[in-house]
Amino acid sequence: MVVDVLVIGAGAAGCLAAIKAAEAGARVALVEKNDRIGRKLMLTGKGRCNLTNAKRWAQFSTHLHNKPSFFKPAFYELSNEATIAMFEKLGVKLVLTRDDRVFPESMRASDVVDALDCRLRQLGVQMMMGCDVNNVAAEGDGFKISYVAKSGTRFSSASVLSRTVIVATGGLSYPATGSTGDGYEIAKSFGHTIQRTFPSLTALTPAGYDIRLKDITLINISASLYVGRDMVAFEFGDLQFTDGGIEGPVGFKLSRRAVWAMINGDKVSLLIDLKPAVPLDLFKERVAREAAALGVSKYNFESKKADLLRKFMPQQLVEPFADSNSLNLVNLAATIKEWKFNIVDYVGYRRAVVTAGGVSLDEVVARTMASRNRPGLFFAGEVLDIDGDTGGYNLQFAFSTGALAARGAVQFLGLS
Repeated sequence: MVVDVLVIGAGAAGCLAAIKAAEAGARVALVEKNDRIGRKLMLTGKGRCNLTNAKRWAQFSTHLHNKPSFFKPAFYELSNEATIAMFEKLGVKLVLTRDDRVFPESMRASDVVDALDCRLRQLGVQMMMGCDVNNVAAEGDGFKISYVAKSGTRFSSASVLSRTVIVATGGLSYPATGSTGDGYEIAKSFGHTIQRTFPSLTALTPAGYDIRLKDITLINISASLYVGRDMVAFEFGDLQFTDGGIEGPVGFKLSRRAVWAMINGDKVSLLIDLKPAVPLDLFKERVAREAAALGVSKYNFESKKADLLRKFMPQQLVEPFADSNSLNLVNLAATIKEWKFNIVDYVGYRRAVVTAGGVSLDEVVARTMASRNRPGLFFAGEVLDIDGDTGGYNLQFAFSTGALAARGAVQFLGLS
């Protein structure tokens, strides 16, 4: 079989690349090691699929890490507004929620995946599911792609020729979905540099983590991330304690800096302010008033501290908080506003939302997603050395770079 465009990986970036290339009249094949498209898409947004964020570029770009300007041409090739319009045209009703996040109205990721699958089939894209690519080699002006196809319990080796290749294999996060770093090996085989990869948007694990905290959500708190003695990041919002440690929007946003610091051997700590809206001096006065109303003094503090703590935090947080801090009536207010966690570990790729690092942006043309090393080779999505915060930014990056890589391939072929 010979095609014009072969896309490796049927995630968000790969599906958009295949759709846009087919819409431009190219003969397209989409190769995926899983038995269907969008395996990781099904997990995004806790199964609800936060497919984009509606912020304008000026704000959107502040949520990207490592050269946001690289993404600008792709963003304007397929903006968040265009993404919303596209999915609505495909029959997916969308809703806008807090922080400009966009979800399917049904809150089912499967609706997004099904819409993409339907469009791919309408366009006649050759769907090569259950095919694991093991080699991409230059062949004349194009490429020979070798793969192993699975059918039931049988495996067979085969190959396909393509004039262009778009690598959209994802990174290393959620390896159970097939993201096992295959794209990095393809890139390296063409001389590309892979910037160091590490998990991002993942749980941070404190020393002596109290599992009783699991499933507690803190609303409207603030958290300060320290590397050594220096505060390097600050976030306000919601935080969740899970079986892995500290997660939720605040935990995820801080995780990238924290993981990188730990990889480099630095000491990391997190200070959580449970009452960020109240200055410490005023909060001390409030604690004193509540203590007086409950008849709490330094003499009976131990027996009454649980009653006092319930005035300032959820019931289920009282015991873990009290047990993890040496409390007295004098330091109670300050401790509530500076609850310290020494971060000693993190949950790795098995549960990280996204991979930081990847194919060096210096070796990819931002206007086309084309390899600077090999004509006809393109990259899209998480395989590239750029990642975003939680909130729809990473999926929009995938959709946009997939669309731009398709246009780059089509232009390379002289089809537009």
